[in-house]
Amino acid sequence: MEFVYLSIGLLGCAIALGFVARRISLPFPVVLVFGGLALGFVPTMPAVHVNPDFALAFILPPILYQAALFTSWREFYANLRPIMLLAIGLVIATTVTVAAAARWLVPDMPWAAAFVLGAIVSPPDAVAATAILNRLRIPRRIVAILEGESLVNDATGLVAYKFAVAAVLTGTFSLAEASGNFILVGVGGVAVGLALGWLFIRLHHFVRDVMLEISLSLIEPFVAYLVAESLHVSGVLAVVTAGLLRGWHAPEVFSPRARIQGYTVWAVIVFLLHSAVFILIGLELAEILDRLADRSGGALLINAAVISLVAIAVRFAWVFPATYVPRWLSPRLREVDPAPPWQHTVIISWCSMRGIVSLAAALALPYTIHAGGWFPARDSIVFLSFSVIFVTLVVQGMTLAPLIRWLGVGSDGSEDEEERQARIKTAYAAIAELDRLSDSAQFDGAVLRAVRVEYQGRINDWEEVKAARTSGNLAGTTELRRAVRLRVIAAERRRLIKLRRDRAIGDDVLHRIQRELDLEELRLS
Repeated sequence: MEFVYLSIGLLGCAIALGFVARRISLPFPVVLVFGGLALGFVPTMPAVHVNPDFALAFILPPILYQAALFTSWREFYANLRPIMLLAIGLVIATTVTVAAAARWLVPDMPWAAAFVLGAIVSPPDAVAATAILNRLRIPRRIVAILEGESLVNDATGLVAYKFAVAAVLTGTFSLAEASGNFILVGVGGVAVGLALGWLFIRLHHFVRDVMLEISLSLIEPFVAYLVAESLHVSGVLAVVTAGLLRGWHAPEVFSPRARIQGYTVWAVIVFLLHSAVFILIGLELAEILDRLADRSGGALLINAAVISLVAIAVRFAWVFPATYVPRWLSPRLREVDPAPPWQHTVIISWCSMRGIVSLAAALALPYTIHAGGWFPARDSIVFLSFSVIFVTLVVQGMTLAPLIRWLGVGSDGSEDEEERQARIKTAYAAIAELDRLSDSAQFDGAVLRAVRVEYQGRINDWEEVKAARTSGNLAGTTELRRAVRLRVIAAERRRLIKLRRDRAIGDDVLHRIQRELDLEELRLS
């Protein structure tokens, strides 16, 4: 029963922290890091030891899958070069630099353990950053690069993490062998993700019950992860690849009710997992600090500060040259993709907040090695990992909004224009459907004319579209008019999906308008 009481108590704490985050208008991860730390020092709190396999196999797959589902293919492909430079090059550079700094600060930490620490803190998490950036309405490309980086760098960091942990557990390491395996593991993970993603899409075509559709979507990340790991390839890349593929086909595969309800279910699950990880690491941290009591508190703080500064500084040292040097060397690149303003580069450099993936990797550290005995420097690794997460979330997370305002960076308006064009074009698709229905003489002409007047008004004033769809007022709507509206909504949805396939709009615009269409269809149905 103690486990039940503890679980319910932690769930209550998660809800309370979420409420506090909303009330004080701070990104949820920033409040969680304070809450998890505070709970760890409550005297009556029991010691918690998380099974390492549970942390990786249960916590990470749904979080990464949900992020992949809502990633924009168009934005990802358009920014592939900077995303890969950050998600692969910067992750490797951060792993090596942090490992060297840790080895210098803590001489008794083996090199393999130092690389474990470097791999844990190498991937930034875009959740806190984008929560702030979306409120401030900055250029869409900055957000797209950060979200794309966060999706791929998790895979890079966790693959490096697994190799480093294996080196500690076995006591052997070969750079040449690890480099070859790194490529094979990555390519294999992508292949498994593509195969399973295609299979998931086929299954969704046959399942037409909302509860079954959502239930199937919930087990997909675990299936992708476990199958890939059983084949000794990257489970993380399999999950991300399957999520990207299924996310691309979601507008056509899922029913409107499944999309609406599934979005809510996934949001709740990811919220609870984020909360659980922050709270669990806080509970474990108190016990770790007790075991590190033989070390000077000042030395621990200095080590934490230095590692955090190194993790922040290496991003600046990488981002600025990676942004401008290739353009100086390649006139072709300068012509195709001109250099961004330095203010944009500063923002991307400052967005290096660590989060849920680093926490889950720290929780997943084994307690013992194969030869027997404790995992070398495990307590120091977990303490320093949490320190980097705490410093980057609090310092960078709290200063990002003032920094953006000081730099004078604002929205470029491109997404607003995309949305305007998309709403107008879907309205024209609705009118074309009304013309087709009129020619077929299936419906009463008066009803068709009334619906046509409504859509003509939306073309003249596209802001009216959202107001009309979100009002929910269907008083006086006849069955005949409902049938016409449902046919028209289907035409709008087809046009919207074609706009996304033609890369005329991004996924953010697609999801916004599609959600309105789904809600309108559900009200009419």
